[in-house]
Amino acid sequence: MGFADFLGNENILTALRGMLRAGRVPNALLFTGPRGVGKYTLARMFAQAANCERMNDDFCGECAPCKSIAQLADTRPLIERGLAERGESPDTATIERTPLLLQTHPDVCVIVPDPVRLRTPVARPVIRMGQLRAVQRAAYFRPGARRRVFILDGAETMRWDNANIFLKILEEPPESATLILLASSADLLLRTIQSRCLRFYFAPVPVEQVEGFLKRRADLKPAQRKLVAQIAQGSIGTALEMDLEESGRLRRDVLRVIELGAAGKPAGKLFALTAQLTKTEKVPFENILDLFYSLLTDLLELSCDAKNSVLRNPDLRRELEALSAKATLDWVSQATSRLDQLHGRLRRNVNRQLGLENVAVSLASR
Repeated sequence: MGFADFLGNENILTALRGMLRAGRVPNALLFTGPRGVGKYTLARMFAQAANCERMNDDFCGECAPCKSIAQLADTRPLIERGLAERGESPDTATIERTPLLLQTHPDVCVIVPDPVRLRTPVARPVIRMGQLRAVQRAAYFRPGARRRVFILDGAETMRWDNANIFLKILEEPPESATLILLASSADLLLRTIQSRCLRFYFAPVPVEQVEGFLKRRADLKPAQRKLVAQIAQGSIGTALEMDLEESGRLRRDVLRVIELGAAGKPAGKLFALTAQLTKTEKVPFENILDLFYSLLTDLLELSCDAKNSVLRNPDLRRELEALSAKATLDWVSQATSRLDQLHGRLRRNVNRQLGLENVAVSLASR
């Protein structure tokens, strides 16, 4: 038990352990990188190491602080409990007065985007003012153990006017607290916040390491492990949660939208598929956009070197090769550009179905 269980990005792990060993822990850290590469896991491990009773630059996993903080590994039951305690239909005042805070140890607190309701969560949860105010108040308290740690998962969902509250903490940082911001990209945060954090970029985990990690999943055969590792594209979280059959179905549905767009098919067929992708799928819309990017990248690879290309979706090679003969490089570039525009508009709460329909129609009418 300890940092040895963490997979990938060894350079970041070495740097964090060095800080703990020297007793020179920064007041603010910014972890960026794709979903599922271990940003939250390492932040939680860091909180354990910063408060472990037995070790200095690692954590034992056996002392009381380590065990308490370890309960933050799975945030879902904690979120459900917090939402249930607040009520199913809270008004705005209640949401801000009773912020969603995940805490299993008095010195460690996790802030996540607030889904507001348990049964009918909002389409795009965000970190709210009440949560940031709570961090602002608690950050200056003296720790009961060694160090207070606040983890802000999904820090990019802070509204920029509310982010100024957080900026005030960074401008006058508490000596005995560390704030760890987790975001997919640093550019989604205010420049003034970025400049006050020590930044670490988490690269995707190599496919070979993901495949080796999956050996503990007894339900996967060797060929399946290899396929899951390739499709996950360096995301341990995605690999662990992946249902191969469901993943294949969803990726084929996304590929069908691309095929219809490349063939210039009537909008009616495209609308039926985009409605299904945005309204009936259980996966987040951002994940669906990632599948579009993944398949378009494979098309680009095949267009450049069909024989030697290493695909992100190897199980769809035959379909992708057939499509690459029809889709030009200019079309793939245009499709990627349209997706980039939609991705940027998500922060402004654009209607997801209309946005995806607009992308599909623009590609079909090229």
